[in-house]
Amino acid sequence: MTRTEESVLSPSRFERLVVPDVLRGVAIVAMLIAHAGPMVPERSGAVSFVIAMFSEVASPLFALVMGMSAQIVWNRGPRIPVTLGQQAIRGVFLIVLGVWMATWGSWVAIVLAHLGILLLIGVPLLLARSPWVIGTTAVVLVISDPLVRLGRGWGWAYAAPSPLRDILDWVVMSPHYRLVNLLPFFLIGGLLIRHGLRRDRLLGVIGLVAVASYLAWGAVAFMERGGIQSGDYLDTLKDIGLVFAVYVVVVLAATVRREGAKRFWQPVFVPLIACGQVALSLYLLHVGIIALYARAYGRPVENFWPGWLVIVPGMILVGWLWWRFVGTGPVEWVMGWLTGRRKPLLRRR
Repeated sequence: MTRTEESVLSPSRFERLVVPDVLRGVAIVAMLIAHAGPMVPERSGAVSFVIAMFSEVASPLFALVMGMSAQIVWNRGPRIPVTLGQQAIRGVFLIVLGVWMATWGSWVAIVLAHLGILLLIGVPLLLARSPWVIGTTAVVLVISDPLVRLGRGWGWAYAAPSPLRDILDWVVMSPHYRLVNLLPFFLIGGLLIRHGLRRDRLLGVIGLVAVASYLAWGAVAFMERGGIQSGDYLDTLKDIGLVFAVYVVVVLAATVRREGAKRFWQPVFVPLIACGQVALSLYLLHVGIIALYARAYGRPVENFWPGWLVIVPGMILVGWLWWRFVGTGPVEWVMGWLTGRRKPLLRRR
């Protein structure tokens, strides 16, 4: 293992660097697997189910990590106007990028605009004390289902002019991602940073909630046989189960003390950390490749394994190589330049 990799995986930095980066890496890898699914349309029902679970966990996991990152920034100092301005620029940048990428012609449902408005709304909420953040999270969880159902019935909104139609789509009407469903995970991410990313009773509770939530969703989904829609309570239960399970596994793995366990998890963590630190650049790159393919050939009707290999292991390899030999992702560098928080493009040797 290189010295760079050892420093990233050092135990003293697990709580503030490794866990969020690994979670972000899991999220972008989950998106790669989900978006590469159409490359292999001839697959078993079990494989389709696994791909669907990767697809479901990706966006709420990104929201959780964004909340963690926002809270880490608030923890660094009380420069409220400056930080709010920087995060607002980040949010607008993601919205503009997402709107532009939606015109590329890929089969990917672009999430960036939804994450951008999530930053605009969520970051100021993390200025509140923890009881207020917990209360806001609970309220949003309770009202999310009726709001989404209400939004689906707004016939007038589907014909509304842009940008009103776009804003309504990002907040409540999209069939894929919505602010009202992502915001609770964002706020929970901030609360987890406040508590500390460690093994304790709370981690056990989160694990129990993960199991109970996923089993409840699975039982009802089996009985309903397709009656669950994106954004309703049961769909949120599934997202909670998946995201909490990933969080528990990553924290447990990141806080191991036995040398044998460390040797096992270190090679697993390194590519995830690498992809997590260049996640936005990887997102643009793989969507661009998919768009080029889709515009030239459409969606595959037979398994096209070279395309799957390019999108999944190929992008993971690109992410690791860039992180290892260059440093900051190009899109991350642009965002840092725009917000006044510049990062060196090249890694210091």
